[in-house]
Amino acid sequence: MAGRTKEGKSKQPSNTAFKQQRLRAWQPLLTPKSVLPTFFIIGIIFAPIGGWLLWASERINELRIDYTNCDQLPNTFTDVDDYEYHMHGVKSSTIAKPQEQFNEDTRTCTVQFTVPKDLDPSVFLYYRLTNFYQNHRRYTRSFDVDQLKGKVRTASDLDGGDCSPLDIRDVGGDKRPYYPCGLIANSVFNDTIGQPVLTNPGGGSESSSVYRMTEKGIAWEADRKRFNPTEYKPDQVYPPPNWRERYGDEYSEMPKLEDDEHLMVWMRTAGLPTFRKLYMKNEQDAMKSGIYQVDIVMNYDTRSFGGTKSLVISTTSFIGGRNPVLGIAFIAVGGLCVLLGCIFAIRHFYRPRRLGDHTYLSWNQQVASGLADNSNRNIATAASTSHNHPASSMRQR
Repeated sequence: MAGRTKEGKSKQPSNTAFKQQRLRAWQPLLTPKSVLPTFFIIGIIFAPIGGWLLWASERINELRIDYTNCDQLPNTFTDVDDYEYHMHGVKSSTIAKPQEQFNEDTRTCTVQFTVPKDLDPSVFLYYRLTNFYQNHRRYTRSFDVDQLKGKVRTASDLDGGDCSPLDIRDVGGDKRPYYPCGLIANSVFNDTIGQPVLTNPGGGSESSSVYRMTEKGIAWEADRKRFNPTEYKPDQVYPPPNWRERYGDEYSEMPKLEDDEHLMVWMRTAGLPTFRKLYMKNEQDAMKSGIYQVDIVMNYDTRSFGGTKSLVISTTSFIGGRNPVLGIAFIAVGGLCVLLGCIFAIRHFYRPRRLGDHTYLSWNQQVASGLADNSNRNIATAASTSHNHPASSMRQR
């Protein structure tokens, strides 16, 4: 009993094919006969797909009008220099320049533009911002999920959390949370964009015609599920600083965030500093050609962070909005594969390499360059020296 030792638990994996890495495996053998056709097949597939996507993108009709500095214009229509037209089948040079005017009393910018052709539904109206980094790490997490879900979150719950520094407000020792808290909600885009009005309708009518667009259904279903009716009372919270112009220093009644789809769209943060967000849409009626006016009440300051804001009207296709980058990327990859295939094919035809040629192995390359001969010569010299002087060899041992 005394000579026995207690065997410890072994950490050796069990003797199975999986744990001992004896599973069968397959490794492709990259030969010219397999690589060259692959390059050409990829090029033949990708290039036509890229051309098709580029063609579909070019058929989308879109216009963009910058109105950043409209509040510095007089109350008379002035030509706009920063604008873009992409109308399929219509040259941009033949379209009249958009115009803008500003009413200081109502802080309303009136944008006048020409739609040179009928735009088939669906027609979408966006606002576009530049140099606005919604992808900043602290900005993207600056909201409270439970608060948006409608739960009561006290000042102590939010103090120092993700919503900081717009988490709570202390007025004479009365600490209340902001509702909604955080940087995203506080910076929501708050310009008011009116309905497009056709100022020269056809059919003998002399009165203006409004192109009706809706603000309902502009948010994703997943975003709408994030907002529920709140359990807060007006005396339990404060409006965010940038909301006071609309609601005052305190709420008289709680805002219904579950119905505010503009806030929902804004709180789905963009990944790039230049982005556009949907404001209105019309999915039933065509937008007739003519001269339109849109009134925009300017509240959102973009010059403070060196950005711009624009009005965008666009149609869509099966690939979404206008985006030539996807088609160009497919064409570039397809063209590159065909080019590489041609280069490798020419190299293979003029200087073919025999499969399994051992002369290309690293040690054979050393022999060919003479490095291995020098090494062998040194080894032979050391061996002969040791043979001629066995006593010194023994002493070294």
